[in-house]
Amino acid sequence: DPFPALPQFCQPSGWQLFPERNPPTFFVAVLTDINSERHYCACFTFWEAVESPQPQSHPRNGEGEEEEEEPSSPVQPAQLFAPKSLVLVSRLDHAEVFRNSLGLIYTIYVDGLSVSLENVIGNLLTCTIPITGGAQ
Repeated sequence: DPFPALPQFCQPSGWQLFPERNPPTFFVAVLTDINSERHYCACFTFWEAVESPQPQSHPRNGEGEEEEEEPSSPVQPAQLFAPKSLVLVSRLDHAEVFRNSLGLIYTIYVDGLSVSLENVIGNLLTCTIPITGGAQ
């Protein structure tokens, strides 16, 4: 693993659950390896709904104490949001291409399109770039 601290890099304040969905974020940073080679690390983070393992309780009297729930009103689990990061590491500095590529992957994921993420990522990774001055 060339970048063992990559998870901490993506979420510097830790992987925490949030009570509300935050807007997606994108940033690019330059990581320098032990050989002084630059790696451009693009990180696109979004928040995905997860169910809390703790049911959400509602106080019923004025003192904030909880009373037993009535059988007709089931307890709803609290909804929380967990960060999920898409990361692209490259030796090339093309921030706009990184943003567009990660944004495309994110859009396919949230829209639930019939194309699998594996196919999209495979197509992005195997695109052929023509050689400068080569056959048109």
